[in-house]
Amino acid sequence: MRKHVANFLSAAGVCLGLLVIWRLVIFLFQLPPFLLPSPVSVIQAICQRLPSLLTSLEITSLAAGGAWLASILVGIFLAVIFAESRWIRRMFFPYTLLLQTVPIVAIAPLIIMWVGTGTFAVGVIAFIICLPPVIANTTQGLISTDKNLVSLFLMHNSFGSGFIPALRYRLQLLWKLRLPNAMPALFVGIRISSGLAVIGAIVGELFAGSSRVGVGGFGYAINYANAQLQTDYLFALVIFASGLGFAFFFVARFIEWYFLHNWHESALSPEED
Repeated sequence: MRKHVANFLSAAGVCLGLLVIWRLVIFLFQLPPFLLPSPVSVIQAICQRLPSLLTSLEITSLAAGGAWLASILVGIFLAVIFAESRWIRRMFFPYTLLLQTVPIVAIAPLIIMWVGTGTFAVGVIAFIICLPPVIANTTQGLISTDKNLVSLFLMHNSFGSGFIPALRYRLQLLWKLRLPNAMPALFVGIRISSGLAVIGAIVGELFAGSSRVGVGGFGYAINYANAQLQTDYLFALVIFASGLGFAFFFVARFIEWYFLHNWHESALSPEED
């Protein structure tokens, strides 16, 4: 309990210090509100624009959450294929990493031309951004299973010969040994993609806009606030978008703790500095 209180006070102290620095910068350099609004102006903008902020939060959350979930499911499926077949991995795995190297701003207009504007296009863009970390980390975890454990597994399980026993052996090896061994690496990929999903959704909304006139997610609202030089509203959007990214990250951390805290060293106890 005392440790949690200390962590909270430390975080609150850092936040207060940043607010003081923010206010001092405005005072010392005499910055106009359209360049850097005061913390009070941002809080007022949040109160005045709360309904539109919540609407943008809902729209971006749905697009980012759907893309994140799809990237996890597709990423695990592809990683299993790559882990089970070495020649498929050698042929196609480099192309999954290509998704990380191609700037999304370069292919976003193409995606919009192919699938149209709106939420679906935003989800596709976010999906492309957050898929590679799941594939890369899960594949690495699956192919890193200790060979001694594989030999021990085979020694304690008799499957016989033939196609069906061999298939049964590979499925049980995957389900009972390789997947549990890969779970820590999988959750690293899930944590990375949790933040990328939000970033991808916002980037997608910057290009794809919204399927409803005058209503959109954070990216759509950021375009509007920037065009109107409403910097206080822009800061409010950044704060809410950051909060959404934190929420996704903590969901990923909770899922990781739920599956690993009973047996894996990374989640048995909190890290202590």
